[in-house]
Amino acid sequence: MPEVLFRVDDRLIHGQVVEAWVPYLKADEIVVVSDEIAADELRRTIMRFSTPEGVELRILTVSESFAYLSGGAARLNTLVLLPGLKEAVELITRGLTMRSLNIGGMHYSAGKNFSIGKAIFLSDEDRLHLRSISAAGVQLEGRGVPTDRPIDLVEAIAR
Repeated sequence: MPEVLFRVDDRLIHGQVVEAWVPYLKADEIVVVSDEIAADELRRTIMRFSTPEGVELRILTVSESFAYLSGGAARLNTLVLLPGLKEAVELITRGLTMRSLNIGGMHYSAGKNFSIGKAIFLSDEDRLHLRSISAAGVQLEGRGVPTDRPIDLVEAIAR
């Protein structure tokens, strides 16, 4: 049975993903879910160069991703990368079943005043999104690489 890992990481394809998550998952494909990147030829090209040899890359809009992932097309070990929580909420709202969601990197920017660990910075809106995702029955964990101890994000945002 193929495995699908959903991960929020604002850097998308980078060293931790390529060197840790792809081998851990034995990923056959990476699906990047982003309306913005799907419309940006330069960023799509850079991601293609960053993807390991032998791993298929799909860069899809949220709508295309929903159709691809819910239609049973994902028959491979798949790493689904989302740039933010908004995309995860959109997929769940459309009806995509997601057992768990890994939060790997949501780096500091203006308005992100709540921090969890070294690389997860949340705005008030992010915290609302996390609560919404959790209420949909999705298990949330914070973890940079597979060898890190997972952080229970629901507990962390309750403080």
